[in-house]
Amino acid sequence: MLIESGSPGAHARIGITLTINGEKREIEVAPWTTLLDLLRERLDLTGTKKGCDHGQCGACTVLVNGTRINSCLALAVMKDGAEITTVEGLAALAHREGTNTLHPIQEAFIEHDAFQCGYCTPGQLCSSVGLMNEGHAKSRDEIREAMSGNLCRCGAYTNIVDAIEEVMQQGAVR
Repeated sequence: MLIESGSPGAHARIGITLTINGEKREIEVAPWTTLLDLLRERLDLTGTKKGCDHGQCGACTVLVNGTRINSCLALAVMKDGAEITTVEGLAALAHREGTNTLHPIQEAFIEHDAFQCGYCTPGQLCSSVGLMNEGHAKSRDEIREAMSGNLCRCGAYTNIVDAIEEVMQQGAVR
């Protein structure tokens, strides 16, 4: 529905199709709905956290077609046709037939105690998988730089880098 000025009206909805954690979803959204708000408020995927809502903390990081993004800065309509992976879907990336396994990065975060309060953990996990998919981080310093957009108020940075480095050395990324 367009109002006379040509801009969408208050009740305008746009149909989009997203594959979220392996499930194809057809959804109608308002043009101004962020991907973060769609995931949390409409689809009840609350693992992705709303932190600063300005793209500065990384708590809302998800994977879009394997690349990490701040979902608070992306309009849902701009991701029409995309494959979205949230923290809830990470284990499925590494799922082995007949098992209920975690993704290697999730296992490494547990092993290295790479979280404390846990609020930033979903964004840290998604960002970790994304940076490994990118293949640019080869050293601890490069991992730190690549993860610099994900803040941890508890200061678990050393353990986070340890976990990422271990998974990279194992070559267990998907």
